[in-house]
Amino acid sequence: MNINPNLSASMTQDDIVGMTMLKKSIDIEAQGAMALINAIPQPQSAAHLPSNLGQNINTTA
Repeated sequence: MNINPNLSASMTQDDIVGMTMLKKSIDIEAQGAMALINAIPQPQSAAHLPSNLGQNINTTA
């Protein structure tokens, strides 16, 4: 953790512990988010669909 020396002199031990715990909790949340992103299934290939499907868009209502 990079702390400005002038700032660290005015910080108490409780402040430093609080900052360390905050950083750790942010890291844990990031790991959880990455696990959720990696759990998203990959889209299936469109090989079984007709070749003309998705070529035109109907713009009339």
